[in-house]
Amino acid sequence: MFAAHHRGTTNAHSALPIHNTYCFPRSYLGLSTYSAPAMRTLLKLILLFLAVAYLIFATVTFLWRKDDTPCRTVSIVIADSAQATLITRDAVEKMLHKSGHYPVGQSMKDINLLDLEQQIKKNPYISEVLCVKTPGNCVRIHVSQRLPLLRIMNEKGEDYYVDNKGVRMLAKGYEADVAIITGQADELYVRRHLLQLGMIMHDDEFWNSQIEQINVLPNGNVDLVMRVGKPLVHLGTPDKLNRKLRNLRAFYEKVLPKVGWHKYREISVAYENQVIGIK
Repeated sequence: MFAAHHRGTTNAHSALPIHNTYCFPRSYLGLSTYSAPAMRTLLKLILLFLAVAYLIFATVTFLWRKDDTPCRTVSIVIADSAQATLITRDAVEKMLHKSGHYPVGQSMKDINLLDLEQQIKKNPYISEVLCVKTPGNCVRIHVSQRLPLLRIMNEKGEDYYVDNKGVRMLAKGYEADVAIITGQADELYVRRHLLQLGMIMHDDEFWNSQIEQINVLPNGNVDLVMRVGKPLVHLGTPDKLNRKLRNLRAFYEKVLPKVGWHKYREISVAYENQVIGIK
C-alpha cells in the first residue's frame, strides 16, 4: 500500500509547488524482512547441509570405488581381552592363513568382508565379528569373544564352559574364574535351570565371590558350596532363585556375623520364606 503525505498545495495565491512523500513497504524495495540473527541461522543451516552432503558423497565414493591396490595391513581388535583370553589376535591370523582368507596381498576390491566375517565366526569362542576396509589399504577386524559364565565338570567326565546364551565352549586348558557345576548336570539341564543362577552371580559381586560350586543331585535339586565358612547350602529345586538368594543373603549378613561363620554345617533355603541352619 502506498501512503501519500501532502506537505503543501498550490492555489491561485501561492506559487509554491505541491510536495508528495511516498512510503514504500520494505518488500517492495527488495529489502529482506529477516532480521540479522535469523539470516545467520539460515546461513549456518545451509553450510551444515552442504557439509553433511559432502561427507555422504565422500563415504559412498570410498565404499564403492574400485580399488585395485593390494591390502597392506590387517588390524585385529579383541574386545573384553582383559576379562578372558579364549581367543587371541595370533589365533585369528592363523585361522585366516589356514583357510586362505588372510587379506594382506589381496586386491582391496576383491576382499569380501562378509566371507571374512563368516570364516572367523566359525570359531566357537567368537560371538560377533565386524570387518571394514579403512583408508591406507587396511582391513580392520573387530572380534567379540564369548565370555565364560559357568564351567561344567559333570559325572560324565565332560569339561566345558557355557556363556550367557548357553553356547558350549571346550575348556582346552583355559582357567576362568567362574563357578563350577558338578554332579548330574547335562547341557540341557544347565540351559534350562542354571543359566539364570549364573547371570545372577555375574551381575552381583556378592554372589560371584561367595558361590564356588553348584552341585546337581540325582533328584534335580541343587546344593551350593560357598567360599566363606564352607557351609553346604541346600537351594532345593532351581526355581524362585532371586527370593531364595535374597533370604540367604539376609542370613549371611544378619545372623552369621553374630553366631559365627562356622556355626552351621548346612543351611537350607529350599522352603519358601525359611532359612534353616543345621549344626
